[in-house]
Amino acid sequence: MDVGVIGVGMMGRNHARVYSELKGVDELWLFDLNAEAAGEVARSTGAVPADSMGELLRSVDAVSLCVPTPYHFASAKEVLGAGVHVLIEKPVCLTSQEGEQLIGLIPDDLVVGVGHIERFNPIVPEIVRILGDPLYVEMKRHNPFSSRVNGGSVVEDLMIHDIDIIFHALFSGPYTMDAACTFDVCGALFEFGKTPVYLSASRRASKKVRSVTIEMEEMTVEGNFMTQEVYVYRKPENYHVEAQRYVQENIIEKVMVGKVEPLRTELATFLDCVKSGRPFPVTPAQAVGNVRVCESIARQVHA
Repeated sequence: MDVGVIGVGMMGRNHARVYSELKGVDELWLFDLNAEAAGEVARSTGAVPADSMGELLRSVDAVSLCVPTPYHFASAKEVLGAGVHVLIEKPVCLTSQEGEQLIGLIPDDLVVGVGHIERFNPIVPEIVRILGDPLYVEMKRHNPFSSRVNGGSVVEDLMIHDIDIIFHALFSGPYTMDAACTFDVCGALFEFGKTPVYLSASRRASKKVRSVTIEMEEMTVEGNFMTQEVYVYRKPENYHVEAQRYVQENIIEKVMVGKVEPLRTELATFLDCVKSGRPFPVTPAQAVGNVRVCESIARQVHA
């Protein structure tokens, strides 16, 4: 299969690297308005730099769309018009309205997915398996300041990853939400039934954090998205006195997680979906729903 990457910024470079290593890819094409950058990435990955987006679309069966978010709608529309399968980096579009318009343009015979990469993190299915009836869930996604960030707020940049997991892996049904945010820091409290779910995101942190904590009646589950580790802390069955102090004996279990690069799993899944014609696990409709939640947070903060 011949595959293309449109946009060779940070994520586009990673897509190109992974595609160049996947066995299912025959020829890899790249396009960016910055021809020098496209040429540089092409040389490092063995790809073919295209002179135009049209040339790339005529040469490939499927593409990753990694252009800046404000250009997602127009670029995806051009890709769909050329009859090419596409994986759109998150968020699917700048607004939910653009996303809904885009869904209306998708032909039945094309596979269109959205790159919410954490859905492919191997700790997610393990947490889903353990979840049970949670009393409380907390997810943190904190970054130190980066000069590469521009445009969107911390909600659609970082928090949207955890929004996707909460709404499409862990919970469903009606919810309420309250939030307090600045452009670079946000806390949002959701409630699904009687379960409070707290998400925090920051681009002003001193430490990079990607974590989930789940409190249940019989255990506490902690997951780290970066190290791909999951620990289960079970309540002790007994206490004993040591030097006039009560000592609690915790039972700690480390869950066996098969560590993988989520992007490799995501792109391999996309190519498998293209070959088989089955839907990509992260659908455009789900991705638009994620953007809609981001917009509801923004409306509440600015109300």
